[in-house]
Amino acid sequence: MSDATALTADRILDTAEEVLRRYGPAKATVLDVARALGVSHGSVYRHFASKTALRDAVAERWLARVSTPLIEVATGPGPAPRRLRRWLAELSGTKRRMAREDPELFDNFHQLATLSEGAVATHLEVLAGQLSLIVADGVTAGEFAVPDPAVAGRALLQATARFHHPAHRADWNEPGLDDDMEAVVALLIDGLRTRPAP
Repeated sequence: MSDATALTADRILDTAEEVLRRYGPAKATVLDVARALGVSHGSVYRHFASKTALRDAVAERWLARVSTPLIEVATGPGPAPRRLRRWLAELSGTKRRMAREDPELFDNFHQLATLSEGAVATHLEVLAGQLSLIVADGVTAGEFAVPDPAVAGRALLQATARFHHPAHRADWNEPGLDDDMEAVVALLIDGLRTRPAP
């Protein structure tokens, strides 16, 4: 057995990801993770109080791989419409690339995220918040005319779900998907520029 004192949360999460890849979310257990690490399951429980806590932490880390790089786009320089287009393209591109490069792992993590409702809710709040930042910058610069950037951010995320939500994964190989996305985003940006009726 390896030295449990060298055990870190990150090392457990790395191993948990491999165990999930091997067994899938339904069959993977804390004991499987402990065995793969060469430690007792009690050592894993010292870092994560339950199987649910470990599962949620793995889901949060996976979802953060999607959302964390997007903050640079959301807060970066340039006109808000251009940043919005880039942000949505990056989100869609990241999800589609993950599904294409490792479909089995993508399916496992999608199942895991579905079981971790809190992690998913937080992830969606982070994404909508980043979109809200872009919209707010656009309002400040006179590029957009919406009364509530937070509402607009959530609406943008929902309106583009076909291009990034795993539930629509079957659509991601359709010919013309990129053209469809471009048309939807152009329509949304036009809507953000329209001044609301008094």
